[in-house]
Amino acid sequence: MAVAFVFPGQGSQAVGMGKALAENFAAARGVFEEVDAALDSKLSSIIFDGPADTLTLTENAQPALMAVSLAALRVLEGEAGLDLARDAQFVAGHSLGEYSALAAAGAFTIADTARLLRTRGQAMQKAVPVEAGAMAALIGLEFDVASAVAAEAAQGEVCQAANDNGAGQVVVSGSKAAVERAVDIAKAKGAKRAMLLPVSAPFHCALMQPAADVMAQALTKVSVKRPSVPVVSNVLAKAIDDPGEILRALVAQVTGTVRWRESVVYMAGAGVTNFYEVGAGKVLSGLIKRLAEGATVTAIGNPEDVAAFKAGRKP
Repeated sequence: MAVAFVFPGQGSQAVGMGKALAENFAAARGVFEEVDAALDSKLSSIIFDGPADTLTLTENAQPALMAVSLAALRVLEGEAGLDLARDAQFVAGHSLGEYSALAAAGAFTIADTARLLRTRGQAMQKAVPVEAGAMAALIGLEFDVASAVAAEAAQGEVCQAANDNGAGQVVVSGSKAAVERAVDIAKAKGAKRAMLLPVSAPFHCALMQPAADVMAQALTKVSVKRPSVPVVSNVLAKAIDDPGEILRALVAQVTGTVRWRESVVYMAGAGVTNFYEVGAGKVLSGLIKRLAEGATVTAIGNPEDVAAFKAGRKP
């Protein structure tokens, strides 16, 4: 029974996430305290008590989601005896979740990961003027069709597939006018739904190049170790464990497509039958169920989930 642990990305955040873990487990409290210290701010207060609009800010949401994922992981290690190196075949994460996966596997320290994600969030927000970019979800079109829609809509501007989430769910990103054209073209090509998303910037497209440049610099200033478990890279849709390749993939990820569908298919094809989503929400669990037929998918984000894992769902 091969196992993968996966970590959620932006959009899974909610005020109060991780609070019950912190209230019940010292290991979880330790993670939140470490993140607060690394950022020299009380991010944990925003995570636990809001306000929601402050938590949703990209520079807060990214380190916050990582903190909750790592808090849950530390509790699994302490309470249920989880050992990723022994128990997991792969770790993976959706967009920023890849940083959580790398921290979980020991490639980065939690403190460095928090600072990197704060920098990443700020850089992604600043890369494009407000209102200049947009993202849209195209539902009911397969990836190749959605990519063709984006190419047709570009008309000299930026418009590209940003997230390939699978099951006919593709997100396109780019210049606002081009993305609006993509919505109309997608509907004409038979999309079940095509709608603009309430996001603050056009992530995972060429407009993010300034942010990629910032991350290329930031990543040179941290220590990266070989992870204890191979990490399935978003942008490559394959497992990697070489520190240099990890850093290159993280830079490429800023402007590249999140190839989540292919990443899940890769893990399932390598024999993974049990997926554990560690952290806030169940977004990835829903996607994986549609992508990996017959796989068991479990979300772990609160004390009850930890107890269930400990009682019998342990790898």
